[in-house]
Amino acid sequence: MPTPSTQNHFFARSVSVFISAILISFLSACATVTHDKPALHTSLEQWTSTETIEQLHQRLLNNEFSVTDLTEFYIHQIETKNPQLSSVILINPDALTIAKQLDQELTQGKIRSKLHGMPILLKDNIETQDMPTTAGSFALKDNHTRRDATITKDLRTAGAVILGKANLSEWANIRSERSSSGWSAIGGQTRNPHDPSRTPCGSSSGSGASVAANMAIAAIGTETNGSITCPAAVNGVVGVKPTVGLASRFGIVPISHTQDTAGPMTKFVADAALILQHMSSADELDSATSARVFDRSVNLVPTTKPLDQFKLGMFHSSATNHEQVKALEQQLIEWLEQQQVSLVKDLKTSPYSGFWNDTYQVLLFELKHDLNQYLGGLPNQYNALTLEKLIEFNENNKAIEMPYFQQEIFEKAQQKDDLDSQEYQTALKKIREETRNTLQSMINENKLDALTAITRGPAWKIDRVNGDNANGGVSTYSAVSGYPHITIPLGKVHGLPIGVSIMGLPHQEAKLFEVAQALESLIQQQSMLSKNDSE
Repeated sequence: MPTPSTQNHFFARSVSVFISAILISFLSACATVTHDKPALHTSLEQWTSTETIEQLHQRLLNNEFSVTDLTEFYIHQIETKNPQLSSVILINPDALTIAKQLDQELTQGKIRSKLHGMPILLKDNIETQDMPTTAGSFALKDNHTRRDATITKDLRTAGAVILGKANLSEWANIRSERSSSGWSAIGGQTRNPHDPSRTPCGSSSGSGASVAANMAIAAIGTETNGSITCPAAVNGVVGVKPTVGLASRFGIVPISHTQDTAGPMTKFVADAALILQHMSSADELDSATSARVFDRSVNLVPTTKPLDQFKLGMFHSSATNHEQVKALEQQLIEWLEQQQVSLVKDLKTSPYSGFWNDTYQVLLFELKHDLNQYLGGLPNQYNALTLEKLIEFNENNKAIEMPYFQQEIFEKAQQKDDLDSQEYQTALKKIREETRNTLQSMINENKLDALTAITRGPAWKIDRVNGDNANGGVSTYSAVSGYPHITIPLGKVHGLPIGVSIMGLPHQEAKLFEVAQALESLIQQQSMLSKNDSE
C-alpha cells in the first residue's frame, strides 16, 4: 500500500504520464495548425474570460480558432495553474483526440450544438469511459468503469470535450464531520484562486476553483446540500443545483437519492442554462428523471427581461451576521428598489425542533443504502466493495486516507438499518414537509417569481486540523426539498467573492434563469458604474 510520502508522488506521476501522452498528440498536431500560437493564446485568454459559450461558438464557426486550439489552451492553463490550486486530478488523455475529431466534423459541416468543441471538466465522482472515477479516494484509485455517466454521454453527444476530472472533497464531503473542504487523498487540497490560503468550499471544490481560474470553459459539480452552490459562491462563479431528477444521476457516486443532483458551474448564467439543457434527459436508469414529470421541451436559455417584471422575496441568510456581507445585501436591495422591483423582505424559516438532526439521520440511512448499491453495481473488481469495507480500507491506510480527519460519518452510517426503518421513513417525511411547505408558502402566498438571499459568507481559512469553519448559508431548504437553486456572483468582501442565490419551486429552472440573468446584468452594470466612479 502507498505510504504517507507517496501521495504527492502518485499525483505528480499520474499527471506526468498523461501530460506526456498529450504532448505527443500536441506535437503531431502542430504541422496542421496555422494560427500564430502566442497571439492566439493571448486572444483566447481574453475571449474565454469575458465571453459566453455562444459568443465563443460563433468565433469557432468563424475559424478564429479551432477546437484543438481551445483544448490545447486549456491544457496549458491546467499545467500552469494546477500546481498551486490542485483543482484538477487528471487531464483526459483523449482530450486532443476528441478535439481533432470535432474539428473534422466542423470541416464536414457537422455542428452538434453550441457546446461543440467546448472543454468541460467533470467532478471526479462522475463516471467517464476514458478515465478512472475515484471520488478522491485511493480505495477507488483504478476504478475504470469503461462507461459514461448519463450526463457525460449527453455532454459528449452535444459536442463537449471532456477535458478531465476535477478535484473534490473526498467522497463528496460525507466521510467526516471535521473535514477540510476540497481535500482528497488523491488530489490533495484544492485552493481558492482568489486567495490560495482560503477554502474553495465543497464538495465540488475543483469544479468551482477551475472555472474561477479559467482552467475550463465550465465544469460539472454535484450537490447533496450546498456542494455546488457554496463552491460557486466563494469562488465567484455561477452554480446551478437543478430540481432533483432533471439530470440523471446514473454513473455518479451517490450519497442521497432524495437530494443528489449534478449541475453546471460557469462564468455566465446563459452558459449554465445552455449546459443544463444538454444535461437534461429522461433515463430509464434513474427513475427520478421520468419524462412524465419533466417537460424537457422547455428552453432553459433565458431571454432578456427587465427586472421590474419580477416579484422577488429576500430570504434571510445567516451570512449577513458579517457586517460587510450585510452591507452588500443592503446595496443589492437598493439596486433592486431603484429598478422598481417589487420586493418582499425579511422572509425567514422556522424549522421545527429536531429538524437539523433529522436531515443528518436521513443522509446517514441513504448513504449506506445508496453507496452499497452503487459499489455493488460497478462493472469491475470494485463491485466487491461495501461501506463496511471502505471503513476497513481507510483504517488500514490511515497515513494516506486519514492524515487530517477521520471517518465518523461513514461509521455512523454503517450502523443504520435499511430504508424501511420507521426512523428513516418518519424523518424523511418530516423534513420534506418542512422544506417543501415552507418554500411553497413563501413563494405562493407572496406571489413571488423567486426567492433571493446571500448564498454564503466569505471563504474561510483552510484548516486541516480543526476542519471547516463555515459561516452561514441558505442551501438546506432547496437541497432537502429537491427544489432548484442558482447562485451568481454579487460582489466581494475583503477581495473574497460573495454570491446571491435565486431559489424557486420545482421545474421552474427557466424562470429562475431569467431572474438570474436579469440580476447578473444589473450587478455587472452597477459594478461598472462603481469602477468608473472610482477612476
